[in-house]
Amino acid sequence: MLSIGEFSKICKVSTKTLRYYAEIGLILPSEINPENGYRYYSIEQLETMLFIIRLKSYNFSLEEIKQIMEFGEFSEEKLYAALTQKKENIKKHLQECERSLNQLEHDISNIKCGKPIMSYLDDIDVELVDVPKMYLLSIRKMVEANNFSDEYVLNFGKLFSKIQKENLTISNPPMVLFHSEEFSPFGLDTEFAIPVKEYATGTRDFKAGLCLRTVIKGSYSILSSVYARQTKWAEQNGYECTSTLFEVYVTDPYQISSEDELITEVYYPIRKI
Repeated sequence: MLSIGEFSKICKVSTKTLRYYAEIGLILPSEINPENGYRYYSIEQLETMLFIIRLKSYNFSLEEIKQIMEFGEFSEEKLYAALTQKKENIKKHLQECERSLNQLEHDISNIKCGKPIMSYLDDIDVELVDVPKMYLLSIRKMVEANNFSDEYVLNFGKLFSKIQKENLTISNPPMVLFHSEEFSPFGLDTEFAIPVKEYATGTRDFKAGLCLRTVIKGSYSILSSVYARQTKWAEQNGYECTSTLFEVYVTDPYQISSEDELITEVYYPIRKI
């Protein structure tokens, strides 16, 4: 048996942390002296503690680690799944950090050249286009911002299944229309839609008319900047927004190997004031 101090020294974890881990049920002392309250750990628990430390180094939360340790039967299979998911999360975080680093370097370069940090907005292209009438097969619902990715897969999956079942013909790439007048943490009034050639049950007319269009390549993180640029362009040139903003996904985000391959068209319906 090892005293809590000896166990702490070997694992390089403070006794305060060990007491907290015991409090939340993550790793309990093997024995507690009822007379003086001294805590003792078994030699076998060294491996358990090292396992916890290893998972923490992968950025697992204590709650996640606790759940992994409670897997029981088929624990290796579930541990494999948990590690694989964490690997994907870390890769995504690294990509985000790399993108932020590149953007930071670009901003620093602009400032060194005497340009304002927000001058990148002027580099976002805006063009006037007339969007023809189309038939949309769609699903409209309230969607929380952090659930958009899951809802994208779910709703477009349903729409593609219906198109196949009813033998409809897709005329343009999938699109999303944002009907909410303002951002809300409780959800956005969102319409997932696929343009089709045939007018069938469940389809509706869509007439966007005159729009500002911006084609972006790469991460969706620039979308807010695009809308800001379009809004400013409309004001400066005597136009106002008339209808629902929408995005067309030229490339499927789930069929590419890198965000750099994404192509998205952003539309801002307008009319002359």
